[in-house]
Amino acid sequence: MRKKAVKHTILPDPKFGDEQVTKFVNNLMYDGKKSKSLDIFYGAIDLVAEKSGEDGLEIFRKALANVTPQVEVRSRRVGGANFQIPQPVRENRKESLAMKWLIGYSRKRNERSMEQKLANEIMAAAKEEGAAFKKKEEVHKMAEANKAFSHFRF
Repeated sequence: MRKKAVKHTILPDPKFGDEQVTKFVNNLMYDGKKSKSLDIFYGAIDLVAEKSGEDGLEIFRKALANVTPQVEVRSRRVGGANFQIPQPVRENRKESLAMKWLIGYSRKRNERSMEQKLANEIMAAAKEEGAAFKKKEEVHKMAEANKAFSHFRF
C-alpha cells in the first residue's frame, strides 16, 4: 500500500490573514521571491479596490470562484482508442487550477506591470469574462461534449 502525501500547513498571509491568499502568492512566486510576489498581489488587490470601489479581497474571492472548474476531461485508453472522459475535479485541485489559470492568463496580458495585469484579470474574472473564465468554460464544454464516454470512468 502506498503512503499518502503529507499535507503541508500553510500560514495565513500577513495582511489579510487568509490561507487562500498565501496559496495564490506561492503560485505567483518566481525563484523563491515571496516578498516580491506579495507586493505584486497586494498592489493588484489595491488597484482592484480602487477601480471598483468595493473590497478588493472580496472581488478576488469572487473571481476565483468564477474561474473554478467543476468537471474536467481526462484521457483514458480503452480498447486501443483514447477517450476523453469527463470527471469531477477534486476539491484541492479545483482551487489550484483556478489559481494557475488566473496567474497564467494574467502573465499573458498586455498591460505595463504584473500588478496591473493581475488586477485586470481578477476584475474580468469577477465579471465572468476574461481569458481565465473562458478557459473554465472551454473545459466544461469539453466535458459536456464527451459526456457519452462517462461510463468509462475509472
